[in-house]
Amino acid sequence: MSGAQPSQAGGLTPGTLYLVATPIGNLEDITLRALRVLRTCDLVAAEDTRRTGQLLTHFGIRKPMLSLHQFNEARRTQPIIERLQQGATVALVTDAGSPGISDPGQRLVQAVRAAGLRVEPVPGPCALVAALTASGLPTDQFHFLGFLPHKPGPRRRCLEALRPIPGTLVLYEAPYRLERLLAELHQVFPDRTVVLARELTKKFEEFLSGSAAQLLAMAQQRKLRGEFVVLIAPQTESSAPASRAE
Repeated sequence: MSGAQPSQAGGLTPGTLYLVATPIGNLEDITLRALRVLRTCDLVAAEDTRRTGQLLTHFGIRKPMLSLHQFNEARRTQPIIERLQQGATVALVTDAGSPGISDPGQRLVQAVRAAGLRVEPVPGPCALVAALTASGLPTDQFHFLGFLPHKPGPRRRCLEALRPIPGTLVLYEAPYRLERLLAELHQVFPDRTVVLARELTKKFEEFLSGSAAQLLAMAQQRKLRGEFVVLIAPQTESSAPASRAE
Protein backbone atom coordinates (compact mmCIF):
# COMPACT_ATOMS: atom_id res chain seq x y z
CA MET A 1 0.00 0.00 0.00
CA SER A 2 1.06 3.59 -0.57
CA GLY A 3 2.17 5.51 2.48
CA ALA A 4 0.33 8.66 1.36
CA GLN A 5 -2.28 10.04 3.73
CA PRO A 6 -5.84 10.99 2.67
CA SER A 7 -6.41 14.48 1.33
CA GLN A 8 -6.84 17.27 3.85
CA ALA A 9 -9.25 20.19 3.46
CA GLY A 10 -6.62 22.61 2.17
CA GLY A 11 -4.82 20.53 -0.43
CA LEU A 12 -4.25 17.30 -2.28
CA THR A 13 -2.17 14.26 -1.42
CA PRO A 14 1.09 14.15 -3.45
CA GLY A 15 1.42 11.22 -5.83
CA THR A 16 -2.33 10.64 -6.09
CA LEU A 17 -4.53 9.97 -9.12
CA TYR A 18 -7.93 11.65 -8.65
CA LEU A 19 -10.90 10.26 -10.62
CA VAL A 20 -13.04 13.35 -11.10
CA ALA A 21 -16.66 12.97 -12.22
CA THR A 22 -17.83 15.78 -14.49
CA PRO A 23 -21.34 16.93 -15.54
CA ILE A 24 -23.28 14.78 -17.99
CA GLY A 25 -25.17 17.80 -19.28
CA ASN A 26 -25.98 20.38 -16.62
CA LEU A 27 -22.85 22.24 -15.56
CA GLU A 28 -24.43 23.03 -12.18
CA ASP A 29 -23.99 19.36 -11.26
CA ILE A 30 -20.23 19.66 -10.79
CA THR A 31 -19.24 19.32 -7.14
CA LEU A 32 -17.31 21.77 -5.00
CA ARG A 33 -14.72 19.07 -4.37
CA ALA A 34 -14.31 18.40 -8.09
CA LEU A 35 -13.63 22.10 -8.68
CA ARG A 36 -11.10 22.17 -5.85
CA VAL A 37 -9.24 19.16 -7.23
CA LEU A 38 -9.22 20.57 -10.75
CA ARG A 39 -7.94 23.92 -9.50
CA THR A 40 -5.25 22.39 -7.28
CA CYS A 41 -3.90 19.39 -9.22
CA ASP A 42 -0.70 19.50 -11.24
CA LEU A 43 -2.06 17.86 -14.40
CA VAL A 44 -5.45 17.01 -15.93
CA ALA A 45 -5.62 13.83 -18.01
CA ALA A 46 -8.66 14.24 -20.27
CA GLU A 47 -10.49 12.04 -22.75
CA ASP A 48 -10.87 15.07 -25.04
CA THR A 49 -8.70 18.05 -24.13
CA ARG A 50 -10.84 20.42 -26.21
CA ARG A 51 -14.05 19.49 -24.43
CA THR A 52 -12.42 19.47 -21.00
CA GLY A 53 -10.75 22.77 -21.86
CA GLN A 54 -14.19 24.30 -22.38
CA LEU A 55 -15.32 22.96 -19.00
CA LEU A 56 -12.26 24.34 -17.22
CA THR A 57 -12.61 27.71 -18.95
CA HIS A 58 -16.24 27.92 -17.86
CA PHE A 59 -15.12 27.67 -14.24
CA GLY A 60 -12.10 29.92 -14.68
CA ILE A 61 -9.53 27.12 -14.36
CA ARG A 62 -6.29 26.92 -16.33
CA LYS A 63 -4.29 23.71 -16.07
CA PRO A 64 -1.81 21.68 -18.16
CA MET A 65 -3.68 18.87 -19.91
CA LEU A 66 -2.76 15.53 -21.41
CA SER A 67 -5.07 13.49 -23.63
CA LEU A 68 -6.00 10.01 -22.43
CA HIS A 69 -8.56 8.09 -24.49
CA GLN A 70 -9.26 4.54 -25.61
CA PHE A 71 -6.69 4.71 -28.41
CA ASN A 72 -3.73 5.97 -26.36
CA GLU A 73 -4.46 4.86 -22.78
CA ALA A 74 -1.90 2.04 -22.98
CA ARG A 75 1.00 4.31 -23.94
CA ARG A 76 -0.06 7.21 -21.71
CA THR A 77 -0.22 5.07 -18.58
CA GLN A 78 3.49 4.78 -17.81
CA PRO A 79 4.26 8.52 -18.21
CA ILE A 80 1.41 9.32 -15.81
CA ILE A 81 2.70 6.77 -13.30
CA GLU A 82 6.14 8.39 -13.51
CA ARG A 83 4.61 11.80 -12.78
CA LEU A 84 2.79 10.35 -9.78
CA GLN A 85 5.98 8.71 -8.52
CA GLN A 86 7.60 12.16 -8.64
CA GLY A 87 4.87 13.44 -6.32
CA ALA A 88 2.58 15.09 -8.84
CA THR A 89 -1.21 15.08 -8.45
CA VAL A 90 -3.17 14.06 -11.55
CA ALA A 91 -6.91 14.49 -12.16
CA LEU A 92 -8.47 12.06 -14.64
CA VAL A 93 -11.66 13.23 -16.35
CA THR A 94 -13.73 11.99 -19.27
CA ASP A 95 -16.09 13.89 -21.54
CA ALA A 96 -18.98 13.37 -19.13
CA GLY A 97 -19.68 11.38 -15.99
CA SER A 98 -17.40 9.13 -13.98
CA PRO A 99 -14.07 7.94 -15.43
CA GLY A 100 -13.95 4.21 -16.09
CA ILE A 101 -17.72 3.75 -16.50
CA SER A 102 -17.94 2.95 -20.24
CA ASP A 103 -15.13 5.48 -20.61
CA PRO A 104 -11.32 5.41 -20.43
CA GLY A 105 -9.65 4.99 -17.06
CA GLN A 106 -9.85 1.35 -15.97
CA ARG A 107 -6.46 0.40 -17.42
CA LEU A 108 -4.79 3.44 -15.86
CA VAL A 109 -6.36 2.85 -12.44
CA GLN A 110 -5.29 -0.80 -12.48
CA ALA A 111 -1.70 0.13 -13.36
CA VAL A 112 -1.51 2.94 -10.79
CA ARG A 113 -2.72 0.63 -8.03
CA ALA A 114 -0.31 -2.10 -9.16
CA ALA A 115 2.50 0.46 -8.79
CA GLY A 116 1.50 0.97 -5.16
CA LEU A 117 0.22 4.50 -5.73
CA ARG A 118 -2.91 6.10 -4.38
CA VAL A 119 -6.16 6.39 -6.36
CA GLU A 120 -8.90 8.59 -4.95
CA PRO A 121 -12.44 8.89 -6.36
CA VAL A 122 -14.13 12.28 -6.53
CA PRO A 123 -17.77 11.15 -6.98
CA GLY A 124 -20.35 13.06 -8.94
CA PRO A 125 -22.62 12.78 -11.99
CA CYS A 126 -23.16 9.33 -13.52
CA ALA A 127 -25.75 8.61 -16.21
CA LEU A 128 -26.18 5.03 -14.99
CA VAL A 129 -27.19 6.07 -11.47
CA ALA A 130 -29.28 9.05 -12.60
CA ALA A 131 -31.30 6.93 -15.02
CA LEU A 132 -31.76 3.98 -12.69
CA THR A 133 -32.96 5.96 -9.70
CA ALA A 134 -35.49 7.97 -11.71
CA SER A 135 -36.73 5.16 -13.97
CA GLY A 136 -39.27 3.66 -11.58
CA LEU A 137 -37.71 0.21 -12.05
CA PRO A 138 -36.27 -1.81 -9.15
CA THR A 139 -32.97 -0.43 -7.89
CA ASP A 140 -32.08 -3.02 -5.24
CA GLN A 141 -30.51 -5.32 -7.80
CA PHE A 142 -29.28 -4.35 -11.26
CA HIS A 143 -26.79 -5.43 -13.93
CA PHE A 144 -24.88 -2.83 -15.96
CA LEU A 145 -23.74 -3.73 -19.46
CA GLY A 146 -22.29 -0.48 -20.79
CA PHE A 147 -22.36 -0.57 -24.60
CA LEU A 148 -23.32 -3.85 -26.29
CA PRO A 149 -21.21 -5.30 -29.13
CA HIS A 150 -21.83 -3.55 -32.45
CA LYS A 151 -21.92 -6.67 -34.63
CA PRO A 152 -25.35 -8.38 -34.85
CA GLY A 153 -24.21 -11.91 -33.90
CA PRO A 154 -22.30 -11.11 -30.69
CA ARG A 155 -24.92 -8.50 -29.81
CA ARG A 156 -27.79 -10.98 -30.05
CA ARG A 157 -25.87 -13.60 -28.06
CA CYS A 158 -25.18 -11.03 -25.37
CA LEU A 159 -28.88 -10.17 -25.10
CA GLU A 160 -29.88 -13.84 -25.00
CA ALA A 161 -27.42 -14.43 -22.16
CA LEU A 162 -29.12 -11.68 -20.14
CA ARG A 163 -32.52 -13.41 -20.01
CA PRO A 164 -31.99 -15.32 -16.74
CA ILE A 165 -30.10 -12.54 -14.96
CA PRO A 166 -32.18 -11.16 -12.06
CA GLY A 167 -32.69 -7.46 -11.48
CA THR A 168 -32.96 -4.43 -13.75
CA LEU A 169 -30.71 -4.47 -16.82
CA VAL A 170 -29.03 -1.18 -17.73
CA LEU A 171 -27.04 -0.31 -20.84
CA TYR A 172 -25.94 2.66 -22.92
CA GLU A 173 -26.78 3.13 -26.59
CA ALA A 174 -25.93 5.59 -29.33
CA PRO A 175 -28.87 7.32 -31.07
CA TYR A 176 -28.09 5.88 -34.50
CA ARG A 177 -28.34 2.31 -33.14
CA LEU A 178 -31.41 2.83 -30.94
CA GLU A 179 -34.05 1.50 -33.35
CA ARG A 180 -32.03 -1.64 -34.06
CA LEU A 181 -31.61 -2.24 -30.33
CA LEU A 182 -35.33 -1.84 -29.64
CA ALA A 183 -36.15 -4.30 -32.43
CA GLU A 184 -33.77 -6.80 -30.85
CA LEU A 185 -35.21 -6.19 -27.38
CA HIS A 186 -38.68 -6.90 -28.77
CA GLN A 187 -37.44 -10.30 -29.95
CA VAL A 188 -35.57 -11.20 -26.76
CA PHE A 189 -37.67 -9.45 -24.08
CA PRO A 190 -41.12 -9.00 -25.71
CA ASP A 191 -43.09 -8.86 -22.44
CA ARG A 192 -40.80 -6.74 -20.31
CA THR A 193 -41.09 -3.03 -19.60
CA VAL A 194 -38.31 -0.96 -21.16
CA VAL A 195 -37.40 2.58 -20.12
CA LEU A 196 -35.47 5.02 -22.30
CA ALA A 197 -33.74 7.80 -20.39
CA ARG A 198 -32.80 10.50 -22.87
CA GLU A 199 -30.70 13.68 -22.59
CA LEU A 200 -30.24 13.35 -18.83
CA THR A 201 -29.88 16.66 -16.93
CA LYS A 202 -30.28 18.60 -20.19
CA LYS A 203 -33.12 20.82 -21.43
CA PHE A 204 -34.93 18.00 -23.24
CA GLU A 205 -34.48 15.30 -20.59
CA GLU A 206 -37.14 12.63 -21.02
CA PHE A 207 -38.09 9.21 -19.65
CA LEU A 208 -40.09 7.00 -22.01
CA SER A 209 -41.60 3.73 -20.78
CA GLY A 210 -43.37 0.86 -22.50
CA SER A 211 -42.74 -2.41 -24.27
CA ALA A 212 -39.84 -2.57 -26.71
CA ALA A 213 -42.35 -2.68 -29.58
CA GLN A 214 -44.15 0.44 -28.33
CA LEU A 215 -40.90 2.34 -27.89
CA LEU A 216 -39.68 1.25 -31.32
CA ALA A 217 -42.82 2.66 -32.94
CA MET A 218 -42.34 5.89 -30.99
CA ALA A 219 -38.67 6.12 -31.96
CA GLN A 220 -39.50 5.61 -35.64
CA GLN A 221 -42.20 8.27 -35.50
CA ARG A 222 -40.28 10.89 -33.51
CA LYS A 223 -36.73 10.15 -34.72
CA LEU A 224 -35.37 10.42 -31.19
CA ARG A 225 -31.97 12.01 -30.75
CA GLY A 226 -29.54 12.42 -27.89
CA GLU A 227 -27.68 10.14 -25.52
CA PHE A 228 -29.65 7.15 -24.21
CA VAL A 229 -29.63 4.96 -21.14
CA VAL A 230 -31.77 1.88 -21.78
CA LEU A 231 -33.27 0.02 -18.82
CA ILE A 232 -35.04 -3.34 -18.96
CA ALA A 233 -37.34 -4.40 -16.14
CA PRO A 234 -36.62 -7.64 -14.26
CA GLN A 235 -38.29 -10.83 -15.35
CA THR A 236 -41.63 -11.53 -13.68
CA GLU A 237 -43.77 -14.65 -13.72
CA SER A 238 -45.85 -13.21 -16.53
CA SER A 239 -42.78 -12.35 -18.62
CA ALA A 240 -40.90 -15.61 -17.97
CA PRO A 241 -40.66 -17.96 -20.96
CA ALA A 242 -42.92 -21.00 -20.71
CA SER A 243 -41.21 -24.23 -19.67
CA ARG A 244 -40.84 -26.83 -22.37
CA ALA A 245 -42.78 -30.05 -21.89
CA GLU A 246 -40.60 -33.09 -21.28
